[in-house]
Amino acid sequence: MHIPGHVQRMTREAHEVVSSAPLTVGRYAVYGAIGSGGMATVHFGRLTGVVGFARAVAIKRMHAAFARDPEFVAMFIDEARLAARIRHANVVETIDVVAIDQELMLVMDYVPGESLARLVAAGAQRGERVPERIALAILCDVLHGLHAAHEARDERGLALGIVHRDVSPHNVLVGVDGTARVHDFGTAKAAGRIQNTRDGQIKGKLAYMAPEQLRGHADARTDVYAAGVVVWELLTGERLIKANTKEAMLIEILTREVPALWKTAPHVSPALDEIATRALSREPASRFASAREMAIALESAAPIARAREVGDWVQHLAHDSLERRARLLASIENAAVLGRDSAPIVEDGCSTRDDADTLPTRVR
Repeated sequence: MHIPGHVQRMTREAHEVVSSAPLTVGRYAVYGAIGSGGMATVHFGRLTGVVGFARAVAIKRMHAAFARDPEFVAMFIDEARLAARIRHANVVETIDVVAIDQELMLVMDYVPGESLARLVAAGAQRGERVPERIALAILCDVLHGLHAAHEARDERGLALGIVHRDVSPHNVLVGVDGTARVHDFGTAKAAGRIQNTRDGQIKGKLAYMAPEQLRGHADARTDVYAAGVVVWELLTGERLIKANTKEAMLIEILTREVPALWKTAPHVSPALDEIATRALSREPASRFASAREMAIALESAAPIARAREVGDWVQHLAHDSLERRARLLASIENAAVLGRDSAPIVEDGCSTRDDADTLPTRVR
């Protein structure tokens, strides 16, 4: 019987899952990597409890070199503290933070899905642009999640003043359940944050930054601007900031007039054009006062896809990677049930690093 090559490959990878013992830290088993960034690697994980309780999680594990650096440790703990205060369906849930024996880990809910950046890139390879209804549904989810972050409060009920500062397709996870979730608050600004950005140091992805962020100021309307960039790019299939060097990008952000949406995408309605123009105003006072206000405007301006449609779109573009991860997780579950817990040694192939080539210059 002929077995297709991709099935043989998945079978081999699933076999490798059960070939070695996982790293165990407290009540967590840490498996193979889902993706890697500058400070940490995200892994498959398994939370175990009493009477056989267990669940799959995603574990953000700080690289060993950084785990010994007090400054980076403070940044990491800050992220965990902030993220844990944001409770909303459109924000990836933070479950726990673990600091044991020079292991520093952020434990998050595992959400089957793919980053918006990778979905856009996968569509571009097929010559497909994000359907307008789906783009708007994703952006509304993102905006509602951001609003929850902006409104988050500490244990005493005081406003935390969280600003994400790095809103981009890379930090939006679109689940197979059709729900988009914001994640990665590692560069967030907040009142009383232990570790502040050094003077003169810019945090986040330059192409999505508001002019005032480049000058060292940020509030909720800064995230609204970044969401406006994402809206503009999804609806046009083009990059808003096209410069290739950091210096040219800075000039473009600070001085260039934002092209009208309808000039690049004539199919877009005047109402959506007006929303994008308002969100991308250089003056924060001219933008939407809150992310929620912008979400409501989008919801009123055009038809928005249902969650089922968004989930089908994710499955369409990311079927192979989703199936691969499902097989790896099934192998983890099976090994645990059989009492021979083990770790996948093959990485998923995803990366959370900033990648200038993730988004296409233009999608027709």
